[in-house]
Amino acid sequence: MFVPRTDPAPASRASSGTRSRDIDAAIERAQQHLLSAQAPDGHWVGELEADSTITSEYLLFCHLLDRVDRERERKMVQYLRRQQLPDGGFSLYEGGPANLSATIKAYFAMKAAGVAPEDPAMAAARALVRRSGGPVEANVFTKILLALLGEYDWSGVPAMPVEIMLLPRWSYFNLLEVSYWSRTVIVPLLILMDVKPVKRLAPGCHLDELWPVPRERSSLRFHRVPRPFSPKTFLWKNFFIGVDDCLKGWQRLGPRPFRARAIGAARRWLEERLAVPGGLGGIFPAMVNSVLALRCLGYLDDHPLIRGQVKEIEALGVEDSQSLHYQPCVSPVWDTSIAANALIESGLPADHPALVRSGEWMMDHQVTVPGDWQAKRPHVTPGGWPFQYHNDFYPDLDDSAMVMMALQKIQGLDPARRRRALARGLEWFLGMQGSDGGWGSFDADNNRLIFNNIPFADHGALLDPSTEDLTGRGLELLGTLGYGPDLPVVRRAVRFIRRTQREEGPWYGRWGANYIYGAWSVLRGLGVVGESLSQEYVQRAVAWLEARQNADGGWGETLASYENSSLAGCGESIPSQTAWALLGLLAAGRREGPAVDRGIAFLLDSQRGDGTWEDPFWNGTGFPRVFYLKYHLYARYFPLWALGVYRNSRG
Repeated sequence: MFVPRTDPAPASRASSGTRSRDIDAAIERAQQHLLSAQAPDGHWVGELEADSTITSEYLLFCHLLDRVDRERERKMVQYLRRQQLPDGGFSLYEGGPANLSATIKAYFAMKAAGVAPEDPAMAAARALVRRSGGPVEANVFTKILLALLGEYDWSGVPAMPVEIMLLPRWSYFNLLEVSYWSRTVIVPLLILMDVKPVKRLAPGCHLDELWPVPRERSSLRFHRVPRPFSPKTFLWKNFFIGVDDCLKGWQRLGPRPFRARAIGAARRWLEERLAVPGGLGGIFPAMVNSVLALRCLGYLDDHPLIRGQVKEIEALGVEDSQSLHYQPCVSPVWDTSIAANALIESGLPADHPALVRSGEWMMDHQVTVPGDWQAKRPHVTPGGWPFQYHNDFYPDLDDSAMVMMALQKIQGLDPARRRRALARGLEWFLGMQGSDGGWGSFDADNNRLIFNNIPFADHGALLDPSTEDLTGRGLELLGTLGYGPDLPVVRRAVRFIRRTQREEGPWYGRWGANYIYGAWSVLRGLGVVGESLSQEYVQRAVAWLEARQNADGGWGETLASYENSSLAGCGESIPSQTAWALLGLLAAGRREGPAVDRGIAFLLDSQRGDGTWEDPFWNGTGFPRVFYLKYHLYARYFPLWALGVYRNSRG
């Protein structure tokens, strides 16, 4: 929770002069803290925390590789014990309910690490799993992990024939029609799901006790969708379940003349992408799957490709003397670009040496080689930025926009180099605009949403369509670079924004929590690009933000709003979400008034003595409803950014 400062209470800020001094002091403290956290080479990176599943998967991954270290396991068990809920389960985010799949993975990991089934933590988790239906009700990725370790029959896993690798571009379903994160996870899984390897652990590690009905009598078939669902959902989900049954029959009995060729294509695809730094896709699940797939193909553990992936996986660990857990990836480009924007807009001189170093570091990390995205945009020149340190095949538009905004503002960089970086980056960004006028994250027009109905896609995040928050960021980028509302690309983006606005006023936030994040991203973009702020749809969003302010002056939104939209904008106040709301209001012209005044007071009162803020709840989204994140630096730079914009707006 917050550790409030003990200096000036709200009552002491009655005069504008006093408040100005408080804001100046708060900004200076926050700037100094952020500068002290900068790496010598100019970048920032904070912890990117995920739920317990990443750590559980890592522990079991070590058993699959026979790389067990009991001391490190002890630390991971300590971490898992801290994450357990009072009801015995494990959640997907702080303050969230127990999740069956997360609980099964944590139970399995702790049992593999030697925790006795009679341990109270294990007994509580086991009871919750059994009440929830056991492993047959878990998600697909949990079933695959259990199958690899002999605790679930491969027949209960969705069919994904390796021949998918050979589907041509004109095929309605092919690998380039799913998102980058799905692609990097699926390709190594195609090999695993074809070979169906099993590494059985010691008898004492089996999970028979998690099955409410003995596994030999349990049906592993996918549930048909009942008729009360919408006609389209009923039709497509049941259709794809039927397709899954047919594919499984074909894999068992049918001729497969192209199987060897498909495995070769998967091998070549992996080898090409594993040969560059950063790990496959820069994300934990893809890297783990690639190691296991290469081993199935006969690669030895000391092969450079396997050693490289294991090294990248190990770099994701966060360890102290008592605990060890793993991040899903790292976020240096994102953190650096936002920190630089926040420092500049809070008044740090634009030619400050720290900003110059950050600008040079960002330019060093521009991606100038082609990636998977070029399949749909073959005539667009590469020029984006990744989320991680290295991810050449998969730069993303959100990071690219934030980086270019920072580079535009920083002074003291080599002017010719900056001009080239911005020109190339903008050309790539504009070339990636979707046909609907919006922007997705890593690909253009990755929007065949029907694929989310296949059994493998029970997480509902197989695709990367245009989103409101990314499109708002695109508008902010264009406005920052000097373009106005009459530019055709801007008009198309604004039409997308207007078309996707919720009736109550906000916009969906795909990558942040949730409608507050979407409203900030869009309002900021509209304001910077010069859209008329007096229009009804803009004022409706402003009114929605003001109506969602909490009694303490802050804003907060529970991640449960992804499942229940009636919770949009509802939740305990936290600094990062308060900063988003303020940035949205300020961008829309609300430079004063009770809502803004109370929001600023909340940030001043919740700042700690060392200049930092802390988010007690999670603030980021990996995949809505199934995977969430906590960016540890969000509460450090977003409040600073909001205070700086507020101070600037007051003259």
